[in-house]
Amino acid sequence: MQGLVPTLAHWAADIIELIGISFLLLSSLYTLIYGGIRVARRVPATENYHVLRRTLGRGILLGLEFLVAADIIMTVAVELTFERVGALALIVIVRTFLSFALEVEMTGNWPWQNDSFTEQEAKRSAGDH
Repeated sequence: MQGLVPTLAHWAADIIELIGISFLLLSSLYTLIYGGIRVARRVPATENYHVLRRTLGRGILLGLEFLVAADIIMTVAVELTFERVGALALIVIVRTFLSFALEVEMTGNWPWQNDSFTEQEAKRSAGDH
């Protein structure tokens, strides 16, 4: 029974990792196809660029979430060593930084800012000038 848990965890991590890679691949392909359709419909390049960038960014974020989940499962259930925990910590830090950077790039806001907050800030700064 003790060998069953690490084996199941390894399989689960592999499956979740495959799902993450699939999201990265499929979101990239979807973005390319969607972009081609938008170009064929003569959508302005600037608008097309921003929409496609947000679409691809969301796919990357979702894929990264699955990849980190797989790393957590492998670390906690299979290879719980200081070296592996340290590697996981670095992965989570890098993923968190990427998530923040992608969120800011896609929306122009920090993740904790919602649209109403941004609108209020814009009105306040417009009133100051």
